[in-house]
Amino acid sequence: MSPGGPVPAPGGRGPSVSNAEALRAWVRVALNSFGGPAGQIAVVHRIVVEEKRWLSEERFLHALSYCMLLPGPEAQQLATYVGWLLHGVRGGLVAGCLFIAPGFLSILALSLLYVGFRETPVVAGLFYGVKPAVIAVVISAVLRLARRALTGPAAVAVAGGALVAILAFGVSFPLVVLAAALTGFLLDRGRATGGVLGSSDADADDERPSLTSVIGTAALWSAIWLTPLALLWIWLGPGHVFVQEGLFFSKAAVVTFGGAYSVLTYVAQQAVETFRWLEPGQMLDGLGMAETTPGPLIQVVQFVGFMGAYDSPGSLSPVVSAVIGSIVTTWVTFAPCFLFIFAGAPFIESLRRNRPISAALRGITAAVVGVVLHLAIWFGLHTLFGQVRSVGLGPASILVPVPSTLDWRSSSIALGACFALFRLGAGMTLTLAGGALMGIVLFLLGGGPTP
Repeated sequence: MSPGGPVPAPGGRGPSVSNAEALRAWVRVALNSFGGPAGQIAVVHRIVVEEKRWLSEERFLHALSYCMLLPGPEAQQLATYVGWLLHGVRGGLVAGCLFIAPGFLSILALSLLYVGFRETPVVAGLFYGVKPAVIAVVISAVLRLARRALTGPAAVAVAGGALVAILAFGVSFPLVVLAAALTGFLLDRGRATGGVLGSSDADADDERPSLTSVIGTAALWSAIWLTPLALLWIWLGPGHVFVQEGLFFSKAAVVTFGGAYSVLTYVAQQAVETFRWLEPGQMLDGLGMAETTPGPLIQVVQFVGFMGAYDSPGSLSPVVSAVIGSIVTTWVTFAPCFLFIFAGAPFIESLRRNRPISAALRGITAAVVGVVLHLAIWFGLHTLFGQVRSVGLGPASILVPVPSTLDWRSSSIALGACFALFRLGAGMTLTLAGGALMGIVLFLLGGGPTP
């Protein structure tokens, strides 16, 4: 691919994509990447596939399926993948970094407000009002994802099976992915080209990358990821909070299969009970920040790093220490994402005409609908109700809300957001801004919930 200037759209078809045009698109994606992975994937799809037509539907889903296999934030990795397709490594860096930047800056600003002004009505209302509005955004995203991924009865069955496996039986995400891939492979075996889950991508490249180039890329990005951490270790010693955060979140970055929710329990337990970087209630506040700001939901770890360094500043001021902690945590969380894409995407692109591999990836894409729907249900229950409980149904167990704990304020904001988004056609940003305004008004009038 050309390192600069206009390049042909992937596959050699469609309009050329200039660097400037791609940059404007990635800025739009970054500023509208609310609603967790479902909403963010929907934003990338709407701009890249529906509006710009830079990718075919099949090629987009192929990339998405690969990103769902990886540890880490799948939406950010998807943006990096598409940027790499358009303009090589530089395009991937631009897309991936822009995807992270708004969330990083937003959570940094909110973290500073949190340690200084968390009790003020405006700040409390802002946090309270945006969260239920996100429910509407997530519902919209699930519908968009389902429309493009559920192409037939078999795909619907795979999605339903994934939902039941996670929701009722607590099956881990990696096992769901493996089962979906195997199902896609078996359903496609012996069928006509395209199988029963969807059609194969005829626009594929057969050229495979050399093993030497892949190893070189992996080595380069491993050094970029780990060298700053090694320097901190040498300079400050293994017991310093920056080093501890770097080591812990480097480990977390490679086990976050299934997105942020799948690892939040582990992060919360270690951060609260083992390292004592923050209190349990503060962990939930950080999750609220990440859920209601643009960028990957896993960005919640930035708040954990901020609070841990704020409370253990050493010779630095608490604020300076906290900012450095935020940077260290963000670095070790997202550097591996670029490694996975730049080293692995060339192989994935070369396999798009491989029917068994493509069928397995389509099975994963169908399962993703069920996984994201489960996340939407989980988020809605914990936002609209003060308490949820687990109910056993034989070998299964599901979360159900305690009806008496329904928060009528949050429910009203969520309904208003759904009306604005689905009936009035309000955009995502306007819908979330409306929710924030309603929350602020509630708290200023004294109608906010009692802590």
